[in-house]
Amino acid sequence: MNQSVLRNRRNSLSFLAGAAMVLSCGATWANEWPTKPLKVFVPYAAGGPVDTVTRMLMETVSKSLGQPVLVENKPGANTTVSTTALARATPDGYTFGVVPAAYTTNRVLVKNLPYKPTDFATVSHMVNIPLFLYTSAATPVSNVAEFVAWAHKKQPSYASTGPGSTGHLLGEMFSLSANLKGVHVGYNGSAKAMPDLMAGLVDYFFDPASGGMPQVKAGKLKVLAVSLPKRCECAPDVPTMAEAGFPDIVQSSWIGLMAPAGTPKEAVDRISKEIANAVRGQELSARLQSMGFGPVGSTPAQFQSLIESEISVYGAISRKANISLDN
Repeated sequence: MNQSVLRNRRNSLSFLAGAAMVLSCGATWANEWPTKPLKVFVPYAAGGPVDTVTRMLMETVSKSLGQPVLVENKPGANTTVSTTALARATPDGYTFGVVPAAYTTNRVLVKNLPYKPTDFATVSHMVNIPLFLYTSAATPVSNVAEFVAWAHKKQPSYASTGPGSTGHLLGEMFSLSANLKGVHVGYNGSAKAMPDLMAGLVDYFFDPASGGMPQVKAGKLKVLAVSLPKRCECAPDVPTMAEAGFPDIVQSSWIGLMAPAGTPKEAVDRISKEIANAVRGQELSARLQSMGFGPVGSTPAQFQSLIESEISVYGAISRKANISLDN
């Protein structure tokens, strides 16, 4: 046997031995992980719907992992503060971050973000958040058609949880579809917007069930529709925007989980599976749905696909409405 053939065989054996060692180390790492508490960044203040859902989910996940999952609230700059911290975190499999739909609207509306898409690894699309169209109880309407006719007699205004939020773009979408020329009023969260909506200082607001439905029950707001393809289980009497004559307004908010780029795939896949198991569990699923959230629990690839789809949708809206946050 000549020297060239011997060298090739030795190289092949060395490669196979190295590959086997890597696989063995990966399997050992996956079997031992996690060996300490995990932390999850949340881009909003404690007590809000995103924070509440995250804590519910992570309580279940921590029991399955056998380690605490600590929630760190990092509000600010329409979620950019938290997302930037996640991009700069050590990718050791112990740090994750919640990203809401505002992650995609920021990608569309802000040119110079302090992070890049390649700074992250997607983990899971955890839940959907249906958005309901609310108006003050004093508004003299009982459905979307009557609201549009009433709003045409004035220059209406609409609230959102801040410039670039899902509610901002959805409010603009409705304004354009109904030819309302609505004026956007951004607030620092739903809790800040609700008092002005109830007082009639702004005319409409797309917000989750958790924010508006208690006020509807209290007789302080009216709910006109929901922006889902079908009626929400938490409010079966509320028609969809499509049923109300606006078939293009089918958009919900959502909450997902990401990790810093370079996080071991074993950790990403394990957390993704644990989240899926948690949100599909009978008890937690029922709790989420009663609060107006839709359990999902996707794979990392499915979550990445959602992000790309959302960027396409919101990009079209922003171009049509000429919305930018770079002013």
